Amino acid sequence: MSVRYPRPLHPGDRIGVTSPSSGVPEELRRRLDVAIHDVEARGYEVVVGRCMDGAGHVSAPAADRARELMSMLTDPGIRAVVPPWGGETAIDLLPLLDWDRLRDAEPTWLVGFSDMSTIITPLTLLTGTATVHGNNLMDTPYRVPEGLLSWLDIAAAPRGHRYTQTPPNRYRATGWDDYRAQPEVREYTLDTPGRWTRLDGEGDVEVEGRLIGGCIEMLCNLTGTAYLDVSAFARAESPEGLLVYVEAGGHDAFAISRNLHGMRLAGFFDTANAVLVARTSAPDADSLTQHQAVLDALGPLNVPIIADVECGHVPPYLPIVNGARGRVVHTSTRSELTQILD
Repeated sequence: MSVRYPRPLHPGDRIGVTSPSSGVPEELRRRLDVAIHDVEARGYEVVVGRCMDGAGHVSAPAADRARELMSMLTDPGIRAVVPPWGGETAIDLLPLLDWDRLRDAEPTWLVGFSDMSTIITPLTLLTGTATVHGNNLMDTPYRVPEGLLSWLDIAAAPRGHRYTQTPPNRYRATGWDDYRAQPEVREYTLDTPGRWTRLDGEGDVEVEGRLIGGCIEMLCNLTGTAYLDVSAFARAESPEGLLVYVEAGGHDAFAISRNLHGMRLAGFFDTANAVLVARTSAPDADSLTQHQAVLDALGPLNVPIIADVECGHVPPYLPIVNGARGRVVHTSTRSELTQILD
């Protein structure tokens, strides 16, 4: 198995929208309409599925969500699939997906983060299909800060494309946008300065490897299962090692420490040349910060650990392609992530 990159998006292509986890409440449908319009404005046709209901914590029964996702991912006329956002229990889809069929089908871009890690990361590991850990559909209308890209930019890039993203060194530390009152909001409120932080020591970092990772609270439940055999993926696709990235969605520092310890003990980080950790607004504990939680669990790896990367729940967003070759540079004056789609 080698990494399979979907064909790049071109104007006129169809993009599927479905909710493998949480749907969209009626009071937020105007934001959904704005996001769909913005994708259409870039020349794409948007196909909205039936699994979109936001009345509960999932958009439809698991069998229906799995069927719709399978249909979109195996339809040669749909070139990318994006959810409105994440949720809580996409894990119930995993045994219902036909992984052999997905492996044999022409690859389609699957995009998302948070609970979508439960699906996109196994999809890369089990089928070799590159996936985009990046801003969901409801985030798509925001104007992308200088130095970063949108998932639409990445999905339109050709095989072999090389691109570098650099942090804007500002992020949103307080509040959130109210999509009910402002469904057309397109400007991020980046109210706080902040750079990447090396947790394991000092000195410059320059390291390479294929990229894989996702949301800690979701992936920790898959460690030790066939859906998250990172070591097998590394042996097949990146014997020189991986660049592993993780992000905390909302659990406190004690929970994150336990989750990361468990992931390390299960071998998730065994082939990591470095670990990238997203900036988080998740709470510290009385005697343990989020940074300390990461270092407590992953310090024994003895690899560079770079925190406060823009690949999590705190805006803005730095999309990462699972399966792409990556190169991280972090110095006192420069931070960047280069990805190559090969």
